[in-house]
Amino acid sequence: MKTISILLLTFMPIFAIAQSSITGTVTDAEGHPLDGVTITLSQLNKYITTAITDLGHFTLKDIKGIKGPNGISNAPYTLTATSMGYQSYTKEWQLPADSIHIILQADQKQLQGITVSAAKPLIERQTDRVVFNVENSIIASGGTSWEALTKAPGVTVNSDNSISAYRKDVQVYMDGKPLHLSGDDLVNYLQGLPSSTITKIEVLTNPPASFEAQGGSIINIVTKKVKKQGINLALNGNYIQGIYGSYNGSATFNYRQDKVNIYGNYGYGHKHTYMDNRTYINFGDSYWATNDHTILASNSHNYRLGADYQLTDNQILGVLVTGNNRAGQNEGNIPTNIYSADKSTLDSTLQTNSTDKKYGSGYTYNINYSLKMDSGKRSFNVDLDYAPYATSSYAHVNSDNDYRIYTPTTQHINILSGKADYVYTLNKWNLTSGFKYSSIKSDNKFSFIESDVLMPDKSNHFRYTENTSALYTSISGTFNKLTVQGGLRAEYTNTRGYSISLDSLNKRNYFKLFPTLYLQYNQFQLTYSYRIDRPEYARMNPARHYSSPYNYYVGNPALQPAFTHNIELAYTYKENYTLTANYTSTSNIFTNVTVQDNATKTYYITHQNLGASINSGLRISAAFHPASWWDINAEAGGYFTQEKSAYLQGHYNIKMFSYDGRLNQTFTIDKKNGIAAEVTAQYIGPGIQNIYRSKVLSEVDLGVKANVLKGKGTLRLTANDIFNAFTYRVSINYLDQQSTFYHKNESRLATLSFSFRLGKDIKAARNRNTASEEEKRRAQ
Repeated sequence: MKTISILLLTFMPIFAIAQSSITGTVTDAEGHPLDGVTITLSQLNKYITTAITDLGHFTLKDIKGIKGPNGISNAPYTLTATSMGYQSYTKEWQLPADSIHIILQADQKQLQGITVSAAKPLIERQTDRVVFNVENSIIASGGTSWEALTKAPGVTVNSDNSISAYRKDVQVYMDGKPLHLSGDDLVNYLQGLPSSTITKIEVLTNPPASFEAQGGSIINIVTKKVKKQGINLALNGNYIQGIYGSYNGSATFNYRQDKVNIYGNYGYGHKHTYMDNRTYINFGDSYWATNDHTILASNSHNYRLGADYQLTDNQILGVLVTGNNRAGQNEGNIPTNIYSADKSTLDSTLQTNSTDKKYGSGYTYNINYSLKMDSGKRSFNVDLDYAPYATSSYAHVNSDNDYRIYTPTTQHINILSGKADYVYTLNKWNLTSGFKYSSIKSDNKFSFIESDVLMPDKSNHFRYTENTSALYTSISGTFNKLTVQGGLRAEYTNTRGYSISLDSLNKRNYFKLFPTLYLQYNQFQLTYSYRIDRPEYARMNPARHYSSPYNYYVGNPALQPAFTHNIELAYTYKENYTLTANYTSTSNIFTNVTVQDNATKTYYITHQNLGASINSGLRISAAFHPASWWDINAEAGGYFTQEKSAYLQGHYNIKMFSYDGRLNQTFTIDKKNGIAAEVTAQYIGPGIQNIYRSKVLSEVDLGVKANVLKGKGTLRLTANDIFNAFTYRVSINYLDQQSTFYHKNESRLATLSFSFRLGKDIKAARNRNTASEEEKRRAQ
């Protein structure tokens, strides 16, 4: 701890530079703080920045004067404040200015009628993130939250449901705190939430130091929350038709009266779909072709209940409870045809059937305190969390060669964590400092029962603990045309993984510094970050999960973290066109690997730390407005990838150029009745990941919407992957490893959705980064 303290005292002055900002408050005529008020700053009729009030407070950041023929203009700034049911506020200000207090007057005419306000653009490119406004997308807001996530700019989902953003691994947040799910559990959770409950998705390719150092990129899903006075309610429902039918629904409520705010939501989802996995393996003296057709059915419940009490005008005490419960069953029909080496003769067929019943639950109990001082110039926040999490699986595998196994599995994870953040202004410097401590305990039990007999040598009991202490600080400011933001995060971690059955112990202690840096000069921007990617807990569980007598999955308790350097240089022209060059280098990368044993004819998936993965590329994004009723957002990129590592008994060094593109078009058909249409298309070229080579992916989606019930309701109809082309095809040709994979999740779906609002408009949720954020993401 002494080392960390010295480091923090050392690096805090390094980035001591200024940044212009304005803080203020907004109240009604009776002095009540107003939430969800849009504050916009402009100069010479040109937009500069915007903010949304939270409990009546707002902060406008990144304020830069408009450049004129004689340099930066000295013209006054124009500040506007708008909110449904209130008269617009406009006033000119000369900066620098002290804290601003705005009083909005009620607009009785507006309250009696329907007001149509200008919508945000579908995609916004801000200093440190790309914002995808889901509520403005017909396709993204007409299905599930998982589908909305896959439509965000730069986001790609791999065949194992791992997510990347602009070719970087990601950490998924919701309302400022990471989700405690990954892989299939993350998919099931988000598929149980209608996307109509989301207001936007933020993609941060180089997150600042205040975020966890975990993950190459961050995706933050921001949900809607009613925050007006009185009782408010929003209802949503979707029906999804593919080969089978699925549906989900949700209700979001809020009651705010004076100092008390009670809010919550509940969502239920039923999923019924299929998945095809075809594997073709050349074992040298024989060729095996397996077709795994699995039918999946699941039910999920997701809920949240919170309360905030305003102790004083500047203090809030809150409690928040979130939870999810899932239950499902997978039924697989797995025939394997065994051919001669030249594929000319069918020697035999092995028929395997599998059934896997799965259950999961996760809860977070949070208490939080927030204090704002000096008219919002300083703030102090504390979060304490307890997050228990549990999953269980009961899998049966039966083959026609009398192979019969039963493998019950349970996992329990307990997370205790606490964090404190202090945000303050020192002269013209904006500084943020914080501390976090977390303790995680995971207990995993796996039993292998063959023909009703417990096999102790194949069973496993694995325990994992991890404790992490973190300190961070960041400072930002502006000098003339140069804006700089720098930060440093220091983390000390100790881990212990012990397999009781194997009597195998893996321990690791490490201290790491994670710097971040942002430089912006006029339209040029340079960012750098150094980050860590820790493996999910389930990746380290050595228990084996069989899908057939010759095919299984096994974790690796010896997995170590990977470390990534990210550099980006961007240039923006006329706000609508951005050219970005990026370089990402990851060392000690851990990833899924497949191993075939030609002697025993077994084929299994595990995880392993490999060497380096290097990706450099150039991408361009553009927004066009050919007509008042037609908007276009386009993005395309080219990338050079190099993968190199020692692996098995050899070494690979693979290089490849790849490319991708995404096109979104929206059409306003009848503005008065809210009738609009949307078409999106994406194309992902061939790529590589360690020894895997992937083929082309493509998808085209359509959607239409209309407002109903005097604007209180919205009806949407969408069609995803209309050509049914989104299919993963991967091949391996390395040493004696020769195989091909075909993976198909059901993607051609038609969705009919309806949303209805009672009360006043729904605004974005107040974000709280709870203490257990990072640890929960890695649980499975």
